[in-house]
Amino acid sequence: MAIGRNLFLVGAAFALTATPALAQNKGAAIGSEAQALEIAQRAITFRSVAGAGNQTPQLAAYLRSVLIAGGFAPSDVTVTPVDDTAYLVARWRGSDPAAKPLVISGHIDVVEAKPADWQRDPFTPVVENGYLYGRGATDMKLDAAVAMTALLRMKQAGYKPRRDIVLEFSGDEETRMKTSALIAEQLKNAELVINIDGGGGRFAEDGKPQFFTWNGAEKTYADFELTVTNPGGHSSAPRPQNAINQLSAALVRIGQYRFTPQLSDVTRTFFREAAKQKTGELAAAMRAFAEDPKDEKAIAVLAADPAYVGQIGTTCVSTMVSGGHALNALPQRATANINCRIFPGVKPADVMATLQQVAAEPALTIRDVSEGSVANDASPMRADFVAAVTKALSASWPGVPVFPSMSAGASDSMWFRYHHVPSYGASPTFMKESDDFSHGLNERTEVRNIAPGIRYYVSLFGDLAR
Repeated sequence: MAIGRNLFLVGAAFALTATPALAQNKGAAIGSEAQALEIAQRAITFRSVAGAGNQTPQLAAYLRSVLIAGGFAPSDVTVTPVDDTAYLVARWRGSDPAAKPLVISGHIDVVEAKPADWQRDPFTPVVENGYLYGRGATDMKLDAAVAMTALLRMKQAGYKPRRDIVLEFSGDEETRMKTSALIAEQLKNAELVINIDGGGGRFAEDGKPQFFTWNGAEKTYADFELTVTNPGGHSSAPRPQNAINQLSAALVRIGQYRFTPQLSDVTRTFFREAAKQKTGELAAAMRAFAEDPKDEKAIAVLAADPAYVGQIGTTCVSTMVSGGHALNALPQRATANINCRIFPGVKPADVMATLQQVAAEPALTIRDVSEGSVANDASPMRADFVAAVTKALSASWPGVPVFPSMSAGASDSMWFRYHHVPSYGASPTFMKESDDFSHGLNERTEVRNIAPGIRYYVSLFGDLAR
């Protein structure tokens, strides 16, 4: 697909600024944006969805061919099959074998998308009115293409990293995260990880950039199964104890419970900086909570806002319920699932114990049924990373505020933090709130992100690989 004239004009002005070596041969940068868009479009055509017909291995093979054509040694780019999927690891060897590697982390699988539900076929990329449409346009095939293109530009410009740069794409981040865990185990000696599937910027609805956040922490995902069992019997002879009633009462008590609000260095800084972007009661609540996490008025305001309730502490919600075995029988069993997003540093076992206490039902049993998740602490606010990401963003979007945030969702960073490797979500993609269709219908991202994204990644990777 063709891209607009304005995008090419931005590309013509692209300057590689990370190091003096990268600043040479600026004219060669022209066309990098077109290359990134081409890679992204081709990537979208692969139906990299878990299950029958999963094309993640074929997508990984295609990306391997692009990296090799761009100067990576074939022996340094591997594609490893795992069940129905695969993962890719590419290593750009640095001059100092003793230096720990810089890891660039992402994923190339996507969530399911049914063509009948979309306005356009989700696996046929379309560029229209300045947007790239298709499954993965936001999460995260465009970002993968931009990061790859930045590395290829650095190679072309003659950049020589001191430490190894390792680019890795997992193949089941959206489902089991089996490949995510394998990669993190393999690369647990890394100096730090740049997760290009996290963070990002916000465009106002008029298109102007407002702010940029990088993820320094994410909440731990956990599922707990609650079960109440009874002897059962004939429905014509009710008994005081009824499994469905007992479970329902326990769920109501859990739903009304609020975990103690918490702050970390990341979230305190987030609320202080985010308050500058807000007005009125919400801004005041952010400032007050950053100073005192026990401020009840601030807690009430933030807890009432779905965008911020997950930022002030652990949350647990009922997501599934099942009970009974016949229309005319007393229930012998009733079960429910409680999904929790646990504040970094809090142990899932402690949350489970709290749920048991809050449920206040002697007949209830609870067990941890989480899959593909491990507890992890926040990454430190490392001065070298903060300086590098601030510099990189300034080169692409001058004057835009930069501050940390905590992700309420799960990402591959979880597995690296589990191995005590600092990991930071730091995608340069900016979006309007009204354009966020990740995991949803008609996923799209503005293509004007490509040129500044390449510039950003070149600066960030270049500084951190020294």
